[in-house]
Amino acid sequence: MAHNPNAPQNPQGTPDPAGSTQMFRAFVDEGGPQRPAAVQGSSGPRIGLIVGVVAVVAVVAAVAWLALS
Repeated sequence: MAHNPNAPQNPQGTPDPAGSTQMFRAFVDEGGPQRPAAVQGSSGPRIGLIVGVVAVVAVVAAVAWLALS
């Protein structure tokens, strides 16, 4: 692990384990796509899933209707 002299230290002088997590989150958040943009793009697969479920229910209902009549 890299030595970071600016990381907070506990009374025993060992590095704070949360410091590496904070550095990782800062690294991941820098320059990445923002969450609202990702939420807007997810409506396409959700609509496809809903249409697929409706189609499966319609097919099952048609098969059951044919089998029972």
